[in-house]
Amino acid sequence: MTLYGVGLGPGDPELLTVRGREILDQATRVYTPGDLAERIAETYVSPEKLERLSFPMTRDETALEAAWTEAAEAVATVARNEVAAFVTIGDPNVYSTFSHLETALQEYPEVTVETVPGVSVLTAFTTAMDVEIDDSAIEVREAASGVPEDGPDQLLLLKVTDVGKVHPALRAAGYEVTYGRRVFMEEPTVTSDPADLDESDYFTVAYATREGDQ
Repeated sequence: MTLYGVGLGPGDPELLTVRGREILDQATRVYTPGDLAERIAETYVSPEKLERLSFPMTRDETALEAAWTEAAEAVATVARNEVAAFVTIGDPNVYSTFSHLETALQEYPEVTVETVPGVSVLTAFTTAMDVEIDDSAIEVREAASGVPEDGPDQLLLLKVTDVGKVHPALRAAGYEVTYGRRVFMEEPTVTSDPADLDESDYFTVAYATREGDQ
């Protein structure tokens, strides 16, 4: 049978797609990677259908591969005979844990894997931060990859967990910066002041434009 990777959207349960809602209704078991995805899914899924999978926050490849292998085994137990779903914030194919799970499931050819797109922060940030993308070049990258030396007119950094480090680098490169933290989630923050974001938070993006291009 089938495992569906379902994108829940950027955080607001109302931004789940119609197709995503249909799959969650059909699924015998809905797997979640953490608290936030679980809370969103609970809007549409009864608690007895939900099961949280454990994915450690580490760069230890051995530990991560072991976790993905264990998760794939648990999912395949259901998905080889029934419809199952794995939900993820945003889109399952954009900087998502789902891609690792999908790779691990290659060991189970009897399980078909499909994805249901979700509204991603790659586009949703424009509404939350009142941004219009025109014909200027824009680059998207994870903050951990750093600020490009010869960057584009517009830059979107994802997973900005250390604003205190990222902000000076962006300013030195000639960018004006607006941050969005937990946009479309509870208590979102949109600010240009890095002092407002002194605590680390995985769900932080930085939208940077060359001075004079705003």
